[in-house]
Amino acid sequence: MSFKAVIFGATGMVGEGVLLETLSHDAVESVLVIGRRPCKITHKKLNELILHDFFDYSPVKEQLRGYQACFFCLGISSIGMKEPEYRRITYDLTMHAARVLSELNPGMTFCYISGAGTDSSERGRIMWARVKGKTENDLSKLPFKAVYAFRPGLMKPTAGQRNIKTPFKALGWLYPVLKLLPPANACTLRDLGLAMIRVVETGSPKRILNSTDITELAATTLKPT
Repeated sequence: MSFKAVIFGATGMVGEGVLLETLSHDAVESVLVIGRRPCKITHKKLNELILHDFFDYSPVKEQLRGYQACFFCLGISSIGMKEPEYRRITYDLTMHAARVLSELNPGMTFCYISGAGTDSSERGRIMWARVKGKTENDLSKLPFKAVYAFRPGLMKPTAGQRNIKTPFKALGWLYPVLKLLPPANACTLRDLGLAMIRVVETGSPKRILNSTDITELAATTLKPT
């Protein structure tokens, strides 16, 4: 099966890694990147849609029809942020985009990048974990074909990436060690991209996927030729 995917957050480290994987994979027919600025990648499969207001899709709504997958990789750090501000970007923005997409593409599989430590109860002491938990929970209630929450921990960037956060630059040589230390809370961005493609193709019995689940799913995905 081949499918068309929408990607949010392609100018960030996680989104860029997922984008590179989708562009190289035979299962992905085309990719629409939605962002505030160009991702600076050129590929025959790639189309870009520059959107300055992520709370108003009315000018571009018809361009969002006909997609079978959304890889939502848009996110920010909560460091230094108050809960209302963080919630607006993490919860409100995500839910607004998801509601629009579910209305236009009810057969879509929605993959949300959450994070290790997310609080599904929504009642914990850690602010970002509560907000992420509510986002996961409310996404699952939307009329998509399926919704998957990916909770990676440390992620090894893909070779050739431009957008790499400083703390992750040392993961190239540290990664083999981190994978051996309990809990197994590390994966590669290549694995993340492959796992997202896998759940679109065949689904997964788990709707919340940690680093170990991501690595296992990636191993069962038909690798790009």
